[in-house]
Amino acid sequence: MRIAALLRLAIVFVAVSVFAVSVLALDAAHAQNAVALTGQVTSAEEGAMEGVLVNAKKGTITITVVSDAQGRYSFPASKLTPGQYALSIRAVGYDLDNSKTIEIGPRNVTHNLTLRKTEDLAAQMSNGEWMHSVPGSDQQKGLLLGCVGCHTLERFMRSTHDFKTLMEVTLPRMQGYVNQSIPQNPQLRRGARLMEERGDQRVEVYRKVAEYLADINLSKGPTWSFELKRLPRPTGRATRVIYTEYDLPRETISPHDVVLDKDGIAWYSSFGEQFFGRLDPKTGAVKEYAMPLHKPDFPKGSLGLRADRAGNWWLGNMYQAAIVKFDPKTEQFQAWPMPPQYNIDASQVNMVRPESSHVDGKVWSQNNGFAAVHRLDLASGQIETFEPYKNSKIPHNIYDVIPDSQNNVYYTDFRNFHIGRIDAKTGEVKIYTALTPRSAPRRGYMDAQDRLWFGMYRADRVGLFDTKTETFKEWLMPTKWASPYDVMLDRNEELWTGSMITDHVTRLNTKTDEMVEYLLPRTTNIRRVYVDNTTNPVTFWVGSNHGASIIKLETLD
Repeated sequence: MRIAALLRLAIVFVAVSVFAVSVLALDAAHAQNAVALTGQVTSAEEGAMEGVLVNAKKGTITITVVSDAQGRYSFPASKLTPGQYALSIRAVGYDLDNSKTIEIGPRNVTHNLTLRKTEDLAAQMSNGEWMHSVPGSDQQKGLLLGCVGCHTLERFMRSTHDFKTLMEVTLPRMQGYVNQSIPQNPQLRRGARLMEERGDQRVEVYRKVAEYLADINLSKGPTWSFELKRLPRPTGRATRVIYTEYDLPRETISPHDVVLDKDGIAWYSSFGEQFFGRLDPKTGAVKEYAMPLHKPDFPKGSLGLRADRAGNWWLGNMYQAAIVKFDPKTEQFQAWPMPPQYNIDASQVNMVRPESSHVDGKVWSQNNGFAAVHRLDLASGQIETFEPYKNSKIPHNIYDVIPDSQNNVYYTDFRNFHIGRIDAKTGEVKIYTALTPRSAPRRGYMDAQDRLWFGMYRADRVGLFDTKTETFKEWLMPTKWASPYDVMLDRNEELWTGSMITDHVTRLNTKTDEMVEYLLPRTTNIRRVYVDNTTNPVTFWVGSNHGASIIKLETLD
């Protein structure tokens, strides 16, 4: 009798325990899936609208979701804390017609959004949409790729500069600014004023460019002579995403490279200012460190940002012509300027790659000014220089340097379609020709198998070079004028890249060749891309180089 009672008691205890665990699990799942704000997006023209990006901003942080096939959007409760939010949308061709602010409280809020046809389509178009809209051959349109590094195409397309003005003022002046210039912070090249005054060879150099540009801007009338074309909005998997955008303190901050450390802090190189910065994604707090000047009269700013195995940050200080290291523990900088014979006006150290420096105590960098590769010996502080094209009559541009596991270095030749290799022990140079001519290979990523992945800026492709078999493979992007700048492979063998032109982030499954294009919440000048493999799913990070913000992309599949 006593045993039976004990058994009944045990059964009841187990049942209660199972019930309690189930309730806790349901509560946890509910909390995870709880919605703070939801609704439907509609317009008179389309009814329920898929692929509309809905933004909710409070303070310096903006959360963005995308409407599904039924036009419904939902913000998870974990993303929106109570408070007042400013609402906005991205759907080229439409403006938000109803309430643009909303109060989020402890309970779910339903708020339907009504869109109306915009009166200024040109103001909403991405650089990619301008590229699709303007008339001309691919060769002519390709000239515009040189503009987007500093400003949007809309800025030029609205100008009334005629052929004469373009020839005598606009083009020479634009050539006089360094690549890290933005309208809020222009910087002249060394000797640029003299170049503006010289006119002997300028006519032939600029004539064809000026003729084309004067045909497509507003120099001949108040409206454009061509149709403004929109790219399709996101559909299907491309809507299953959440964005978090963090505003930086000044509009002149250009976060060129964004990389996370082991603690989840986002560090960034500032393209046009002599600062190095960090963002805490949990709070949105930003801290900056003033970098020492080496050439005060030269343009400021840094480009490539990488970490060594010890967690130190390394930067290319561009026209300051120095390799820079930052120790996050001491918050101190150490710099190695170029040797005097290489520290010329044109010297431009953009990329520094310390990832395999533990192998032999040496750090690789390049020089954009005269197609050189540098190698810093950490023990002696000496810098040796390799010039693979010193005697070449053809122009070359060594854009990125990418070390393998043995600290041999590979480089991309942006002016051509070559991948080069320098043997770390012998200094022997070997050059490989990519599959697509004139593809402008840009930045690269070496994976754990010593496979080199790279963006092909002028070919709308991403490439793979297997350093062991010495073979290439390429993938064509879904949208023309994608112009991939950089790439990174995640732990699932998916390759991520970003477009400076279309505002698309592309996710490539390298096993199935399937691609998904995610549209960013606003016009974004994408440069370096970074994938955080410690999250589940992985998260994608990029700086808005012209928008003074940092963006995190989280997929929902």
